[in-house]
Amino acid sequence: MSAGAALAGCNGGSGDGTSSSAQQQKAGKKVLWVGDSIAGTEAPPLEAALKASGQRFKDASSDGGGTVVEGNKMAADLAQTTYKDLKKNLASFRPDVIAYQITSYDWGTPAQQRASYEKLAKTAQEAGAELDIVSAPPFKIDDFYKKYEGAITSAPKAASEVAAKSGGKVHFLDATPLWGTERAGKQAQRSQDGIHSCQQGSAAFAKWFTEQLGKQDGFTPAAPEKWAKGSWTGDKRYAPFKCS
Repeated sequence: MSAGAALAGCNGGSGDGTSSSAQQQKAGKKVLWVGDSIAGTEAPPLEAALKASGQRFKDASSDGGGTVVEGNKMAADLAQTTYKDLKKNLASFRPDVIAYQITSYDWGTPAQQRASYEKLAKTAQEAGAELDIVSAPPFKIDDFYKKYEGAITSAPKAASEVAAKSGGKVHFLDATPLWGTERAGKQAQRSQDGIHSCQQGSAAFAKWFTEQLGKQDGFTPAAPEKWAKGSWTGDKRYAPFKCS
């Protein structure tokens, strides 16, 4: 896929990429990005967009995992690995923001999901970081995910409830305005596998999410022209999804 196509897919937003030095000095937040492989395909342009906006970024997403929800045995094992990695990243990277995208493995009852998100919120608070929980894009429910469809559907509501009761310590960012709700719809911008995004969809997310963080943390997002044509467009993560 050409860099120009990625740029075309995320153009037409707010800001001209300019900001005062005072704003940038006030910002400079360190953002830790946590999630599964869906978050992983969004990470390359997100890193480029945030760095162009004067922020720091670390991708802590995990293929085939990344969840914090301790529902069934498999999910609990994955969550244990997530927390092990999170502990290391909190010590080494010392993020100001933990941004957790709800994963395709957030399996459990709504009560289990709420308890798990509250645990993550407590972990963030103890580390001196704010927590943003981001809804996942609509994705194909194949044979593997079919029996977890109820949990995949309930997770965003559980997260929003935790945020609403947090007294401003947790932010829930609903990406529905970006992705829509139709799993096979054009707005969802899924790759051929119906689950992950290609460069253009990932760039659209990076633009949207950087704007949300800018509003929240007081910095002006860089214009897409400053980052959307970067080397990230050739990242090997996109190869398996037949991105053109």
